[in-house]
Amino acid sequence: MAVHQKAAKAADPKDELAARLRLLQELSERGVRALARDAGLSSSSLSRYLSGQTVPPWPAVVALCRLLKRDPRPLRPLWERASNPLPAPPKTSRQVQPPSPPAGAPRPPRNDLPRDVPDFTGREAQLAAVLAAVDSSRVVAIDGMAGVGKTCLAVHAAHRLGADYPDAQLYLDLHGFTAGREPLGPDPALRALLAALDVPSEKIPQEGGIEPLAACWRSELVHRRAVVVLDNVADADQVRPLLPGAGPSVALITSRNRLLGLDEVPPVSLDVLTPQESAELLSRASGDPGGPDSRLARDPESAAEVVRLCGQLPLALRLAAARLRHRPGWTVGILVERMAEGATEFDTAFAMSVRQLDRTQRRFFRLLGLMPGSTFDEYVAAALADIPLRSARAMLEDLLDAHLVQQPAAGRYRLHDLVRQHARRAATEQDSPAELDQALRRVLDYYVHAAAAGDAAMSYLSPSRAVSAGPPPPELPRFAGKHAALYWFATEYTNLMAVFEAAVAAGADAHVCELPRFMRAFFARRCGTTHLNVLFERSLVAAQRLGDPVQLAEAHSDLGFARYNAGRMAEAEAAYKAAAPLVSQTGDTRSEAELTMRRGYLRWDEGYVEEPLDLFRLAGKLYADAGCPTGAVHATAYEAWAMLQLGHREEAARLARAALDTPHTDPAWPPTLTARITLGVAIAPEAPGEALEHLEQALTLAREDGHKHNEAWCLNCMGVALRQMGRHEEALASHRQAFALLDELFEEHWKIHFLDGYAETCRLAGLPEEALLLHRQALELAPKLGYRYAEALAHEGVAAVLDESDPPTAAEHRAAGHAILQELKPAT
Repeated sequence: MAVHQKAAKAADPKDELAARLRLLQELSERGVRALARDAGLSSSSLSRYLSGQTVPPWPAVVALCRLLKRDPRPLRPLWERASNPLPAPPKTSRQVQPPSPPAGAPRPPRNDLPRDVPDFTGREAQLAAVLAAVDSSRVVAIDGMAGVGKTCLAVHAAHRLGADYPDAQLYLDLHGFTAGREPLGPDPALRALLAALDVPSEKIPQEGGIEPLAACWRSELVHRRAVVVLDNVADADQVRPLLPGAGPSVALITSRNRLLGLDEVPPVSLDVLTPQESAELLSRASGDPGGPDSRLARDPESAAEVVRLCGQLPLALRLAAARLRHRPGWTVGILVERMAEGATEFDTAFAMSVRQLDRTQRRFFRLLGLMPGSTFDEYVAAALADIPLRSARAMLEDLLDAHLVQQPAAGRYRLHDLVRQHARRAATEQDSPAELDQALRRVLDYYVHAAAAGDAAMSYLSPSRAVSAGPPPPELPRFAGKHAALYWFATEYTNLMAVFEAAVAAGADAHVCELPRFMRAFFARRCGTTHLNVLFERSLVAAQRLGDPVQLAEAHSDLGFARYNAGRMAEAEAAYKAAAPLVSQTGDTRSEAELTMRRGYLRWDEGYVEEPLDLFRLAGKLYADAGCPTGAVHATAYEAWAMLQLGHREEAARLARAALDTPHTDPAWPPTLTARITLGVAIAPEAPGEALEHLEQALTLAREDGHKHNEAWCLNCMGVALRQMGRHEEALASHRQAFALLDELFEEHWKIHFLDGYAETCRLAGLPEEALLLHRQALELAPKLGYRYAEALAHEGVAAVLDESDPPTAAEHRAAGHAILQELKPAT
């Protein structure tokens, strides 16, 4: 009897299946926990499967086989016998042959979904969107670039849906972008799906084309609750016949293209992971145990570089993690070195996406890889490829639908870093060096001409100087006004800097000379002075290589003005001296007028009086001779300002009103601003209401113009005017706002213009200690900057504060201020 029981037990399909699974475990060389983790199973369940206590579900058997690259199909009959055990034999004295399984017994539901990855990371919002779309429409299309995790998300969602769709869980790869394979046509795809549902061959139409097959497929789904993953779809035509019709079944589609032809199917588009999600996925997929001693934790900078090199792309992160997981001797730094060596697995993947494009589109895509900046618009794309704007717009839309281009904002495009690398590498391999150089030159030409157009919209000096760097592109952005131009400069700023560096690297000296020149007005409003000085230093070097006297004259003059605005007075004077003979040699009257105005600013801030007044008057005449009346008015406005500083209120007011009487379409043009500030301070004691009206208008205009330095100037002068009206608390508040703005700009040297007025308000408001502190700040700053007149005013201010408390020290400061003024007199 014991022998018979042993034989029966050996023949038990449940035990035989368990024995086969234990053999798989031995082949895997993994413990139960490790095998369960890698197969996406719980370790307790796997223990029961291996011991024969429980028959595993068929997907678990498939997962184990696929993990070890074994075909699960030979195990299917054994699994079916184990899942449907025969009735126990009757208890008789003789052995009874067990009955055969009943004919036509139902097979278990089909489930051939790929394994759900155990380290699924992020995508909470996208997963919710997929499930919501399935709930409302029964079909969803997940699109995104190669490697972004479309299949992973679809499979994860399908596993989540499995319990609600128990009749079948199907997966079909349509090979829309598989290297070396043509996309799977609807006919073989439908036959594969029908076979997966065990539809008898006699029910499957053999003739008549796609429609009968599609109808048969839809009818089979009507009474089933099935979830179908249609992966790697090339286009809408390929997948449309495969969609379920009436009934409860659902389909999840993935494609690198936006399936615009499926209007009724809600899309879910995937982007790369966030940096935090990327770091988490890298850690989980690499088997990193975490903690301070893990490889990733010991070298966080290299870990962050891996994330950067992967472009936060899930597939790239998984591939990098796999290299770490299987190379325990590697540091993360070694992985970074290997990843930076060149072409990657993604070149093949992206090449399959590019293959669907026509020849013109492929060339356009390759050239986009040459773009110096981070984002771009249709205008520069058209210039790059030397095609009409309309064509560039249409091809960008095509590339956007193919997820080869991203659109971070309306009208702005970019390439993912890995896509950019692929495009650039393809351009190097397929296009001639001459063609690539010409494409880059067209981009440089475009940006110089576009910057010139923006500068003309922002500048009060019209017409703007002509561009000589290169031919204009066929189409440029149209700036409705200075605010539109300012917005363009702010949007394109990082690109403009990248283009400047590209011009330097390419030896495009004319572009290096002109691009910063057309950005001066923008820099005055947004960027401060330090960077502009660096740009003009490099422009001067380029101009010296060119040897063109016009370019060289402009470069010296522009560098001098940048030095002046940075408070580097001696260097500014040296640059102007170098520019003067060159400007005279060119015979350009307007350039001479501009240099004369700049020399006037400099000489005034150095403390001279008569000379800058003469320079402002000469500049006005030169502007008029050059046919630039706006420049002449600007010179008049500055003459008015200088007269005000000298105490000639009536003459200052007269000149300011003359400047204001000159009409101009832009209420915020600089002469108007200067004239309103001058007039407001000049008439404050006699006409406080009109004075404040002018100053408030100037402040409003400066704020609308986005010019922070001018806003601070207006606020400080309003403080001076309010002080003259006896409104000390309001005056102090205005001064403090001005200095808070300068603190935001990180340009301490600008305070030298405002310290005397602020300190005098403090003294008259009964704050002598604060006044003394401000005057001493001016005494420290003025000699460094070369502002001799400001230094003299500071000495006088200290003397006024100390007259009663410390007469000897006050006398010393008054004498020092008088000595400085005497030094300045011979030069006047």
